[in-house]
Amino acid sequence: MRRSGTGAVKPRVRVGAEVLVEEQAHRLRGRRVAILTNGAALDGQARWVVDRVVEAGAQLVALFAPEHGLRGEAQAGVPVEDAREPRWGVPVYSLYGAHRRPTPESLDGVELFLCDLPDGGCRYWTFVATATQALEACGEQGIPFLLLDRPNPVGGVAVEGNVLDPAFRSLVGAHPMAIRHGLTLGEILAWQAATAGLGRGRLEVIPVRGWDRAWLYRETGLPWAAPSPNMPSPETLLLYPGTCLVEGTNLSEGRGTTHPFRWIGAPWIDGVRLARELNGRGLPGVAFRPVFFTPTFSKHAGTLCAGVEPHVLDPEAFRPVRTGLHLLDALYRQAPERWAWVGEERPFIDLLAGGETLRRHLEGGRDPDRLADAWDEEAAAFRREVEGFWLYRPGSGEGG
Repeated sequence: MRRSGTGAVKPRVRVGAEVLVEEQAHRLRGRRVAILTNGAALDGQARWVVDRVVEAGAQLVALFAPEHGLRGEAQAGVPVEDAREPRWGVPVYSLYGAHRRPTPESLDGVELFLCDLPDGGCRYWTFVATATQALEACGEQGIPFLLLDRPNPVGGVAVEGNVLDPAFRSLVGAHPMAIRHGLTLGEILAWQAATAGLGRGRLEVIPVRGWDRAWLYRETGLPWAAPSPNMPSPETLLLYPGTCLVEGTNLSEGRGTTHPFRWIGAPWIDGVRLARELNGRGLPGVAFRPVFFTPTFSKHAGTLCAGVEPHVLDPEAFRPVRTGLHLLDALYRQAPERWAWVGEERPFIDLLAGGETLRRHLEGGRDPDRLADAWDEEAAAFRREVEGFWLYRPGSGEGG
């Protein structure tokens, strides 16, 4: 048990991995099990899911790792090679290297496949695509797939942003859902299994216990571990649906600093002027301050940059996607001649934004609130579509 900020006692949230090993351990004993996970997949006592599953009697035969590697050591976009897990002596198959989905050979002899990946609550989160591809592979091989669910770290009530155009599917946009989708990974896969046949009937979700979907991560009482090198806190995740859009430009999103996705700028930006401009736009729940930083790697490495840091003052009122649209607009207007989109085959911003609308809107100098309003309508329609797949209800605090 724990106490909330108001002093009320709340039950401790138990993630799906805890539910499995504490209530359904018989399903693991003696079975040849593979696990798709990373080092941030901890239970409520900061124990790694792999250790818990082995201690429950499973015969671990393979591990699969998403982007950043099994231990979360690799930077974004860096391919990761297969390896061997020293403690358990099993192969670690990278799904962010030569293969993006488990091969039939890597699944040979697997009787039960577990997936426990921390989600970011945002469409551009590669773990969603990786879990999807693993479920597809298990479906083809007839292997039961257990998704060990976790709370959505930015809450499961607020939904924001446009719905991805299927023509722009990618590793950073696996399904036609809103940017801040309001779902858990288990709900995403269950929705796609029911509507698109994902997994050929092999999916089972082991739900979280004790989670109210209105809660943000700090309210769960769960220990925090960074799911990637550039996601140091759940507060960063709350900004991410908006500030990650800067990744599609030649401006710095703060990689190579101690505040990725919080410090936004470039060598040619006037941070004081930018902060004053954004603070004058009346964006809810957020205030901006000017910052100066020198990235040690990634964009503008070794060069002094100026820009802003958004501070969330009211998480319930804050709308990261709308804020991100205004941030891009203000950055673009300050120095359009220095602006550039990044991407080789197509602008990366189109993959993040799930279509060309954002890029065309910004280049046309149109009001970002008009686009945000239109996206709010898409988000509302998306929420109505997926509410039937919610495993957890707001207001009860009882979760699954």
